[in-house]
Amino acid sequence: MAEALSWFEKELSWGVAPAELNHLTGRIGELYAAMITRGQMALETNQRGYDVISAENERISVKTITSSSHVSFNRNTFDLVDRVMVLRVNIDDDNGVSVETLMDSTAIEASALCRDAGDRLSYAIQSRSRPIKPLEDLRVSAEARFESFLLRQYENGTISVLLDDHPQAVAKPFLREVAASVGVDLLNGNSQPKNTRQLGADVIKTINALKS
Repeated sequence: MAEALSWFEKELSWGVAPAELNHLTGRIGELYAAMITRGQMALETNQRGYDVISAENERISVKTITSSSHVSFNRNTFDLVDRVMVLRVNIDDDNGVSVETLMDSTAIEASALCRDAGDRLSYAIQSRSRPIKPLEDLRVSAEARFESFLLRQYENGTISVLLDDHPQAVAKPFLREVAASVGVDLLNGNSQPKNTRQLGADVIKTINALKS
């Protein structure tokens, strides 16, 4: 899965639109489903109806999107499915590439949520807004001062930058500036730009190492 995610990030860095990478996002979703269910990929190429078999012998149909507003299932093979997982691959400059679970339910529960579309069952992706707790409620796991900057890493990995003790709305431009001053590479081991969390963690670690 790490290799698939790495290749996905490379394709994005080359300017390929996420919607053009369905083959990769589909494989990422199937690998993710196999991992969290302690299962394995279905053995046959283009397996009818399902993609993963869990450790509990559930046959799982996995649908993975990036920006689509719906997914569909083949009605003719849906009776072979025990469980349905709908996943979304998110692309974010702060967090990098991540996988989000939009639905994980039994096939019976999933079919009740789908619209009849002839020989297909169509599931509309719901927009869910969960309340976001203030960042300040979390513990600061690491921080470092450099000139007029205070860099903080919170326990969820989020990086914040304070300039003259004033929080900055966007951290990455300031992180790049500090990284250049302390000698932190902007690229990761795969020669791809580090996301905000990766870069911030490396900059904080380097500043504290230099001071010690």
